[in-house]
Amino acid sequence: MPRRLGTALGLCASAGALTALVLGVTPGSDASPPARAARPGAHPAAATSAALVAAPVAAPVAGKGKTKTPIKHVVVIFDENVSYDHYFGTYPKATNKGGTRFKAYKGTPKNDNLVTAKLLKQNPNLYKPFRLKPTDVPTCSQNHTYTAEQKAFNGGAMDQFVQNVSVDTCGGLYGVPGLTMGYFDGNTVTGLWNYAQNFAMSDRYFGSNFGPSTPGAINLVSGNTHGFVEVDSLTGAQVPTPTSVIDPDPTTGVGSFVGDPQPFYDDCSAHGANHLVKSTGRNVGDLLNARGITWGWFQGGFAPTAPSDGTSYAVCGAAHQNVGGATVGDYIPHHNPFSYYASTANPHHLPPTSIKAVGHTDQANHNYDLSVFGQAIKAKSLPAVSFVKASAYQDGHAGYSDPIDEQHFLVDTINQIQKSKYWKDTAIIVAYDDSDGWYDHRAATITNGSANGSVDTALCSGVPAAGGYSGRCGPGPRLPLLVISPYARFNHVDHHQTEQASILRFIEDNWKLGRIGDYSFDTRAGSLKHLFNFSTPRDIQLLLKPNGAVKRLTGVS
Repeated sequence: MPRRLGTALGLCASAGALTALVLGVTPGSDASPPARAARPGAHPAAATSAALVAAPVAAPVAGKGKTKTPIKHVVVIFDENVSYDHYFGTYPKATNKGGTRFKAYKGTPKNDNLVTAKLLKQNPNLYKPFRLKPTDVPTCSQNHTYTAEQKAFNGGAMDQFVQNVSVDTCGGLYGVPGLTMGYFDGNTVTGLWNYAQNFAMSDRYFGSNFGPSTPGAINLVSGNTHGFVEVDSLTGAQVPTPTSVIDPDPTTGVGSFVGDPQPFYDDCSAHGANHLVKSTGRNVGDLLNARGITWGWFQGGFAPTAPSDGTSYAVCGAAHQNVGGATVGDYIPHHNPFSYYASTANPHHLPPTSIKAVGHTDQANHNYDLSVFGQAIKAKSLPAVSFVKASAYQDGHAGYSDPIDEQHFLVDTINQIQKSKYWKDTAIIVAYDDSDGWYDHRAATITNGSANGSVDTALCSGVPAAGGYSGRCGPGPRLPLLVISPYARFNHVDHHQTEQASILRFIEDNWKLGRIGDYSFDTRAGSLKHLFNFSTPRDIQLLLKPNGAVKRLTGVS
């Protein structure tokens, strides 16, 4: 949902810290922790957490780690709120006026963008697309709600963005009329363009649904934004009149959501202030656990600045300054999809019992602070599947983050992986949760409809809904997707249609996990196989500088 930036941002009622985590000890903070919220007794999930504390580390199941492909480790870097044309609208041609200089390889393949579609000078929207300079950050966040995005698409004409999603002014951040039409080029998002030059990218990757961050995160791990109930934030009891869950079943209260409700199984959600949401279904973590495959979710600010003591919730209170000088809370609860599921949540943000336990089921239950990701690499304890989420100021979400801060995070993380022993059999997938409402010219054919009169337009209402579940119209906006791996094709643009649930499907297929079920989009999602050459790995290492320029490149093709 659209956000506004203040002097100090308290995102989703709480924030978190990117701290150096000393395992078993509550970490300190680089920001003063807020007062802990009093509560009348233990969190309803406390029994689950208590059981996890006492549980031994689960041993891997013999033979279950075998993979279908040579990829033994998948690292999904899941960033925020960027449309394809917003970052790749003129790729591979940069103006080289300000910022980091970029020059593409000769023979770089064409991609479907503003240049090849000839939409830079003649465009059906009220304003033409225009270049945003490296200094034009941070910008206002655009309107990226489920309904507004459908209206911007205007039945697939893609000509109503300015009227429906453009947010042009917002409290001191960069904004101009028709801001939604703005795009960055390789002088700002230099790192992503250099990764695209040397590895593989897609120009046909879409959000599985319309809407903001949480639907995208849920589609990444389960492919299904149906199967949720709205509950009292203190007791966990279902509420009789839900406002976040649409079209709930009259008997069970189970429905879908299209916004950014906060997860119930997370101390750092707004307990006591709002209704929260929890899932009745399952996710890829459940499938991985069933097969004995190690995995983890690593998020900036997950380590609490004050722990739960049995009478209060844990506090995620640390923050960082973004490039614009604003203080931004690190942790955003609704960006953590596993906190919606009792089976894969770590409500009190407990640390792992040891670095060797990372990826296994212990008191942390596969949810970790971002700092643990680097520790696991150094300790040779990287899980088979890792989901990595930046601290908010570096996640790329306009309004409180920006492409400069995001690039620093991407380069640091990807360099670290490439320097490690894991690089030889790792696939790094850089993907996004939603478009933020930034203009993109390409629409996918709607294959799953929805006919809720309050939230859906004619674009969606004429198409059948799988399972009869409303609120899941899609595919939604087009988003960037890159695969960085020795097995990724060189300087390749894939034109096969994929979506957020395609990442889920790749993990399912690679480790032979089976499907989620209940009309998950993993059954329809296109394959990522076209981005890889599994028969011939390359001996390549591409290390970048913080500004995205090449620091060292060996083994180009």
